[in-house]
Amino acid sequence: MMAWFALARFARAVITILVVVGFAFIVLRLSGDPALEILSNDAPPEARDAFRSAYGLDQPIWLQFFDYMTHVAAGNLGNSMREGRDALTVVIERIPITLALSVPAFLINVLIGIPAGILAALHRNSLLDRGVMFGAVAGFTIPSFVLGLLLVLVFSVQLGWLPSGGARSWHHAILPVLTLGAGGAAVLARYTRSAMLEVLGQPYIRTAHVKGVPWRLVVYRHALPNAAIPMVTIIGFMVGQLIAGAVLVESVFAWPGVGRLLVASVVSRDLPVVQCVLFLIAVTMVTSNLLVDLLYGLLDPRIRRGGQA
Repeated sequence: MMAWFALARFARAVITILVVVGFAFIVLRLSGDPALEILSNDAPPEARDAFRSAYGLDQPIWLQFFDYMTHVAAGNLGNSMREGRDALTVVIERIPITLALSVPAFLINVLIGIPAGILAALHRNSLLDRGVMFGAVAGFTIPSFVLGLLLVLVFSVQLGWLPSGGARSWHHAILPVLTLGAGGAAVLARYTRSAMLEVLGQPYIRTAHVKGVPWRLVVYRHALPNAAIPMVTIIGFMVGQLIAGAVLVESVFAWPGVGRLLVASVVSRDLPVVQCVLFLIAVTMVTSNLLVDLLYGLLDPRIRRGGQA
């Protein structure tokens, strides 16, 4: 049963990646001519025609897509139109820089969001609960680029404590990490609180408490494991967002990671690099969702049985 469940989820993941890659390829090809952006305005028509021919842009779009998928299946994601290097190499060079922001931000999400949500649920309608929910709503509703600009205004412009941009030292990472971590911690706190409140209202929790089981054991042995599935969903989504979630923040703080590379490549119409980044983001998000689905099947057998008891 688990093998068929895993196989079905894997097939769905592969189809999702193909759909995303195909949609991105078609939209990028229909959005404009890269030769007009990459070559200078003084370039003769012959140079532009040679450029289009070199990258297959003079072919019908269906043939371009077929050639692209053939090369992808062979592990070739094309060459950068601007740098002339392998597009995958260009992107991979930026991944550690992005993870230097995303991984600490993810740890902030988990280490602050989950405990805050648990405390809010255990002290429902208290001043602590209201404070946590106020912070969660604020962190959830404020866009990341707005929060980043506010942090720069306060800590860089007004106080002068931290640099406003760049990546020369660990001090430059503090503000972008806080910007990335605040929103994720807020979302995780809200979902954790809701999941815990739902579980704490179940009859078996009240029964265990009436039988004299210490409340700490009730929470950690019964409530938390049963509230794990909604929390796993959000954490899996955050893992998939480790690269995609940094696009705006990297632009605000001039952080030279994958997100800033994506923005620059879109502006310069460097299609192979854009497609490579989107392919990487799609694989990351779909893989994280696949792992979450498989973990669901392990945590709750009813899911892999199609909801049957």
